[in-house]
Amino acid sequence: MSQALYRRYRSKSLSEIVGQEHITVTLENAIKNGKISHAYLFTGPRGVGKTSIARILAHQINNIPYDDDSIHLDIIEIDAASNRRIDEIRDLRDKVHISPTSAKYKVYIIDEVHMLTKEAFNALLKTLEEPPKHVVFILATTEIHKLPDTIISRTQRFTFKSIDDTKIIEHLGSIAKAEKIKIDEQALELLAKHGNGSFRDSISLLDQVSSSGFPISKHDVEQLIGIAPEEYIDNLLQSTIQGSPANIINDLDKLISDGINPSQIAKQLSSKLRSMAVANSLGEPELELISDLLNTSVSPEPISSLEISLLSANLKMNPVATTQATPARVSESTLQTASETSVTKSTSVKPKQIKTKEMPGEIPPETNQKTSVKNIAKIQIDDSSTDWWNEVLRYIKTNNNTLHGMLRMANIQLDGQELNLIFKFAFHKKKLADPLMLAKLSEAIRSVTGQNLTIKPIHNQDNPNAQNTSTDITADVDNKPKKQINSDKALPEKQSQGNNLSTITNIFGGGEVLES
Repeated sequence: MSQALYRRYRSKSLSEIVGQEHITVTLENAIKNGKISHAYLFTGPRGVGKTSIARILAHQINNIPYDDDSIHLDIIEIDAASNRRIDEIRDLRDKVHISPTSAKYKVYIIDEVHMLTKEAFNALLKTLEEPPKHVVFILATTEIHKLPDTIISRTQRFTFKSIDDTKIIEHLGSIAKAEKIKIDEQALELLAKHGNGSFRDSISLLDQVSSSGFPISKHDVEQLIGIAPEEYIDNLLQSTIQGSPANIINDLDKLISDGINPSQIAKQLSSKLRSMAVANSLGEPELELISDLLNTSVSPEPISSLEISLLSANLKMNPVATTQATPARVSESTLQTASETSVTKSTSVKPKQIKTKEMPGEIPPETNQKTSVKNIAKIQIDDSSTDWWNEVLRYIKTNNNTLHGMLRMANIQLDGQELNLIFKFAFHKKKLADPLMLAKLSEAIRSVTGQNLTIKPIHNQDNPNAQNTSTDITADVDNKPKKQINSDKALPEKQSQGNNLSTITNIFGGGEVLES
């Protein structure tokens, strides 16, 4: 088995450490002057040399030659992640009083020290306060905020920093030359960029791509480590800022089909937007998009989260061109044109003309009071204006950004007590048809207007004839999902049962059906 490159090229002395000179110079001077502390604390991001310097320091204060494979009885390494209990620390506390076997100092290196339990920290504290003269502790952590102040105050703290890309590129180039790896400069720059300031991560990426054959280009690096090509990210960002929703979905589908992780796409988009911020060409919608992109990696549905974030940003940057739910100051003719444009491609669903007469079945004021929300004035639903719908959108935005983003893409139509929401893409219709989403929208409408509408999400290419035999999920007055059959005549019992099973499958997923 060949040795990993990051281990083969690990520094063997403080003078060989790259990028942490503010630490290595201080430690070298302390060793020369004989000013050895009883406890050191190394903190900083992963892969920047904390453990390497700890090992080198342990050997140099004992005048022992350091080799990556060397083992010395007086240099003890402890992984706090797997030895975090109080029993392990009590055992350490009992053994520190035993003199070194051959070295001047017995050195304990405790890696990931923040993983120790509270009781273990308490047991370690006493030893740090009054250690034997022959013992030196070196603590290393990536999460300094998890350490008790009582531990930090009893150590000499050294803060490591991320390595500059220029130094990483230079170091990777020297390793590639020594290993006779043919790789171009752009590929090295990409490895350094995605190493995130970590020597170890960057060298590991070089080790990974070195198995692909030579010469190695930037394109090879993108394919091997799952990075989206820069021109694809540029196109997606351009579609978000100036393009149509269809452009965004097509560009995003291309990246996903190529195997690019949505979190990686979000990360690269954020990096591009950051560059725009440096160039002072970033507006409020772009800043909101950066905030949304940060949530992609923690979302239970990262692809959907990323798509909605981009589509919402597109709507904010191009509001009139892409949605009917525009501010009330926009003329009615503009609203009608936007509605007709959104359903031009439809061959089956015809937009119902907005009525001008008063809405039937309006709930009396006393009923409104029962469903009212404090401090929210009720707005009368007027099918000749979108004021009420804009207020509903504002209300939802304060509670649910995802639902707000979807609704911004809907064209609305009123037919009596039925609210039709027409979507250009079937994905958004499907998401809104979720009973939870319908319940939230129903609650928002009731809170703003005091009325209960039957909500019907529609894809503008649905066949209305097929809807006569389908089961739609709507929200009733009690804010509970219910089943509504959109047919003039009752369905046969067997067919109705089939539709019920289909609805259950859509909501809960497939499974085996057992007949009694």
